[in-house]
Amino acid sequence: MSDHSSPQVGQRQTRQRDAILRVIAEADGPLSVPEIHDLARRDHAAIGLATIYRTLKLLQEGGQIQSVILPSGESRFEAAHQGHHEHFQCRECQHVFDLHVCPLQLPRNTVLGGGFVVEDHELTLYGLCPDCAPKLN
Repeated sequence: MSDHSSPQVGQRQTRQRDAILRVIAEADGPLSVPEIHDLARRDHAAIGLATIYRTLKLLQEGGQIQSVILPSGESRFEAAHQGHHEHFQCRECQHVFDLHVCPLQLPRNTVLGGGFVVEDHELTLYGLCPDCAPKLN
């Protein structure tokens, strides 16, 4: 069993938890609860939304996943410990992708004009993904 699916102390391993964790670990970006539910049901048809929410809470508390809050306020979930990365949301299909490049290249403790000290940042870029861009031409 891989590290991403190892149960935390006090958590028992279940097929449902494995399915949810696998879906999140294999995604190319943070997923919404409905996306997680839809993808997890492919392996475990009887999994309900209450189980998804309960499991996401446990996995987040255990440090296996983290939430990503988009500027719209929507919460999504991704595997923890990915290191610094940004996100891209397609305006056409609404899919959110991980970007493993940071256009800001802004180091910690950079002092901006006005005396603002940067500790961290999150950036979400918007546009069209490679699948949607050709459809609009």
